[in-house]
Amino acid sequence: MFDLTGTVALITGATKGIGRAIAFAMAEAGAKVVVSSRDAERCAETAGAINDAGGDASGYACNISHTDQLRSLVDHALAAHGRIDCLVCNAAVNPHYGPMATITEEAYDKIMASNVKSSLWLCNMVAPQMAERRDGSIIIISSIAGMAGSKGIGVYGISKAADSQLARNLAVEWGADNIRANCIAPGLVKTDFARALWEDPEMSAQALKGYPLGRLGEPEDIAGAAVFLAAKAGQWLTGQTIVIDGGWAIGRGA
Repeated sequence: MFDLTGTVALITGATKGIGRAIAFAMAEAGAKVVVSSRDAERCAETAGAINDAGGDASGYACNISHTDQLRSLVDHALAAHGRIDCLVCNAAVNPHYGPMATITEEAYDKIMASNVKSSLWLCNMVAPQMAERRDGSIIIISSIAGMAGSKGIGVYGISKAADSQLARNLAVEWGADNIRANCIAPGLVKTDFARALWEDPEMSAQALKGYPLGRLGEPEDIAGAAVFLAAKAGQWLTGQTIVIDGGWAIGRGA
């Protein structure tokens, strides 16, 4: 049910944090993994580590903000493997922390372009070859920030809420071709991306009060759900957002 042998997974933002954990988990499940991020050296290092662990991975640098680089990434994966069975849109940015009233237009545009528009373009590039085989899984890494108001990461939250709607739309548009599209919405995970939140003792202590399991997430806590969504086990699940947050969403008022 969770065997990915013979499949190809393309993962953006795959050299650190959640994306890296997903890449390792999918390779362990048998998938051939295309590791992508902006840093070619990190791509090579991550792919090499997966190969050293017995997996099958290659790296390809891509800045998701550039449509031509997205096209090159997809073309590379198809040339190397002939297919993409699972697309994981994980790369995201958040250049602004603070009230929405203080965000610049440049920062707003960067968040929406990187976190929403690039995922749509990438899905549009990958989905047609999935449709030809009548099989495929699209996974977008959203966030619980898209499900609650925030004083500090409001625009990022808007982009993550949009990711959930993007998955719903993709699920409806491509469902007849047996393409599933889903989101995973992590809580606060100890990654470089969220380091400003969890490394601050006061903020970390405050955050922990809302987690019934009593700890923040680790990247590996998210990876299993991605394997599930890519595998036979998840073949009748589409258009959903799976929350993996240590109970934060149900524990805030406790």
